[in-house]
Amino acid sequence: MNLLPENKNVQLMQGNRACAEAALAAGLGFFAGYPITPSSEIADFLSRK
Repeated sequence: MNLLPENKNVQLMQGNRACAEAALAAGLGFFAGYPITPSSEIADFLSRK
């Protein structure tokens, strides 16, 4: 049984990365965050985009 769709554009990623990607796709123009929190990965990812 294959649970993934046949679409070749499927990406598997961690939750913080998915949140950051979704924010960019939605048109994020500004992000502020406090380091050393569980969401630090989001700030790190967005700072490189």
